[in-house]
Amino acid sequence: MTHLHKARTASILKWVSSNFDETHSRLLGIKAKPIGSFPNAKTPRLYRTKRTPLTENGRNAGRISRAVQQEAQAALLDYLYWNRGLHFADAENMSKNSPHFLNKLLKCVGNVKEVRQSVSRYLLYNPLNEFEPFFESLGLEPSEYVHFLPSNSMFLDHEKLLLHNYDVLCQYGVACNRIGKIYKEATRVFQYDFKVLQSKLRAYEELGLGRYALVKFIVASPYLLVGDVDEAFVEVLEILRSLGFETSWVRGNILESKSYNWGQMLGVLSLLREIGCNNKQLGVLLGQHPDILFEASGGGTFLLIGIFLKFGCTMSQICSMFLQFPQIEVTKFISNMRRCFSILNEIKMGFTEIGKIVQSHPLLLGSIALKSTNTLLLNLKIGKKELSRYIQENPQEMKNWVFGRTLGPLEL
Repeated sequence: MTHLHKARTASILKWVSSNFDETHSRLLGIKAKPIGSFPNAKTPRLYRTKRTPLTENGRNAGRISRAVQQEAQAALLDYLYWNRGLHFADAENMSKNSPHFLNKLLKCVGNVKEVRQSVSRYLLYNPLNEFEPFFESLGLEPSEYVHFLPSNSMFLDHEKLLLHNYDVLCQYGVACNRIGKIYKEATRVFQYDFKVLQSKLRAYEELGLGRYALVKFIVASPYLLVGDVDEAFVEVLEILRSLGFETSWVRGNILESKSYNWGQMLGVLSLLREIGCNNKQLGVLLGQHPDILFEASGGGTFLLIGIFLKFGCTMSQICSMFLQFPQIEVTKFISNMRRCFSILNEIKMGFTEIGKIVQSHPLLLGSIALKSTNTLLLNLKIGKKELSRYIQENPQEMKNWVFGRTLGPLEL
């Protein structure tokens, strides 16, 4: 490991340890709110929505019939191609993949029988903001692209560089509905002068990346196209290759719908080495649990290491824990731990006592989904203090108190 790697790893390790206090208090002292909860509010009442009857042309406020939709799409395509002079492929993509804009356009026209003619006539006298269907056809929702609408222009052909870089990405193989993600996360890419974007793509190809793989990487991490070749990205690929993982394996473990921080992933790899994992062990670990690196760019792994450090585990203990990691996702493992910490806190077990259980049975609390505190107290016929003492003496017994298991009174 180079001096730079050592300095970086030491810095990461210090950060993981020193910034864990907030997480520790959240895990032990605050009950997690269920997804979709309404803080400081009563449970919301849900009402059934009365269905709006269809109009004579098959349209209502929330849905457009297929026939009406096709007529409106044809009118929009004609306008964008014949009247505005956009490339046919671009005009077609905008007309077929902007349902929100199309619905708004139909509301302006009203309920008419001759949809195509009415929409065409409306567009002739009411020029549209072409950026709206354009951004929507790139996969962005109206709430996402509203901030990107130019304040002084309505016409796409006024933005030559935007259209040029959009065409470069399309021709390179990026799906149109994925380009919006790139625009949202790396808008600067669409301001590049002519030939700049091609040169950046070529720079990555010269590193040995195929076009198919590169398309997936830049959609998952649009910032790779900003500035010079991303060193952390290249270094992660090199480390993984040295562990026996080719680019195709990396490509298969990332999702275009998510975003990745390659600098953080590099930090995870460095940290796993720092806690004692050699290359062979690291290769086996990642082969069995790729989410350790790829889920949230290894954010869960950072958190997990921080938990164990805070509870007094040694580097070798943490390494051993990862090498024996169960067949469970890191996020689920952490969720189980959080639930266990909350229950142990509720039965008045102290931080030191919890730490002893974590040190002696590092995989236990993350591998089980305990029933609620009230369920345990009720079915085990025991008080909080007695339960706390029993768990400290018999931590493995918690395996029998998970969901799906029948509980009976404890024999003390």
